[in-house]
Amino acid sequence: MDFHAKIAQKIVTLPELERRLAALRAAKPATTVVFTNGCFDLVHRGHVDYLSRARNLGDLLVVGLNSDASVHRLKGAARPIAHEDSRAWVLAAFECVDYVVVFEEDTPLHLIERVKPDVLVKGADYSRQTVVGADLVEQNGGRVELIALTPGESTTRLVSRMKQQD
Repeated sequence: MDFHAKIAQKIVTLPELERRLAALRAAKPATTVVFTNGCFDLVHRGHVDYLSRARNLGDLLVVGLNSDASVHRLKGAARPIAHEDSRAWVLAAFECVDYVVVFEEDTPLHLIERVKPDVLVKGADYSRQTVVGADLVEQNGGRVELIALTPGESTTRLVSRMKQQD
């Protein structure tokens, strides 16, 4: 399979993701599914560090990607910078990412309910109490992991620097 086909197979709809996860869990019941989410608007070193560390917490990493409309509502009129198709493609190109699924809501709660991850990952700028879906994952026997962020790396900081250079 060529590189582009491999990437395209990682970008899935929620129903397709559910089918693939069900088949995987039936074949290998001990598989640990890790889930994280975000806007991933301008991918930078911090994202790469975060995603690779998240993947190391299990056997499979699912990334919930905020849709363009969702990013716009959450981040403001000037965002997203990159279209959701482009953001999904970049994420899917990472070896550490197994699946990317775009979601329209402002939070990934519905996605978490359907994916049923074993490990829910967010950055350490969150607390366990502020992680959407934490209670649900823990009630299902899973756990929440907070990953330290790479100092000085953020999309907001990149956007700010670009504006200063104009």
